Amino acid sequence: MEWLIVLGLILLIVGWAVVTYNGLIGARNAFRNAFAQIDVQLQRRHELIPNLVETAKGYMAHERETLEAVIQARNQAASGLQDAAGDPGNGDKMQKLAGAENMLTQSLGKLFALSESYPDLKANQNMMQLSEELTSTENRVAFARQAFNDAVMSYNNRREMFPGSIIANQFNFAPAEPLEIESVEMRAAPEVSF
Repeated sequence: MEWLIVLGLILLIVGWAVVTYNGLIGARNAFRNAFAQIDVQLQRRHELIPNLVETAKGYMAHERETLEAVIQARNQAASGLQDAAGDPGNGDKMQKLAGAENMLTQSLGKLFALSESYPDLKANQNMMQLSEELTSTENRVAFARQAFNDAVMSYNNRREMFPGSIIANQFNFAPAEPLEIESVEMRAAPEVSF
C-alpha cells in the first residue's frame, strides 16, 4: 500500500515536470514565431529603402551624403536583423538590432525632412507610393514588435516563476530579451507629408 503512494507521488512529480517543460518549450517557440513576424516586416522595410533612395537620388543629387547615410544605415539594420533572426531573444543581438533600426529611422527622418525642400520630389508618384508603403510597413513593424515583446514577457514569466524556474534552470532555458526602442520618438513611424 505504501509503495502505491510513493509511486503516485513519483508519477505526479514526473507529470508536473513534463507539463512544465513542455510549457517552456511552447513559450519559447511562441516568441521565436513572433520574431519571425518582425523579420518579415523589417525585411520589407529594408527592401523598400533602396527604391526610395533611388527615386530621391535624381532630385537630390547634391544631397549625396544623406542618401549614402540612409543606405549605410539600411545595410547595418539588415545585417543586425539577419544576426538576430538566428537567435531571437538574445540580449546582445536584440540591442544591436534595436540600435541599427534606430539609426535607420533617424536617417529616414533626415531624408524625408530634406525631401520637403524639393517640390518636384514631393509630387513624384513613385516617392509618394514608396513613402506610403514605408509608413504602412512601420505600423506593421510596431504591431509585430509588440507581439514579440508580449511573447518574450510570457516566456520569461514562465521560466522565472516558481515552480517553473526549477525546470527552466535544470534544462538551461535562457532568458529572452525584448526588442526595445530607446525613445518615444523612435517608436513613431517617420512622418511623411506631401
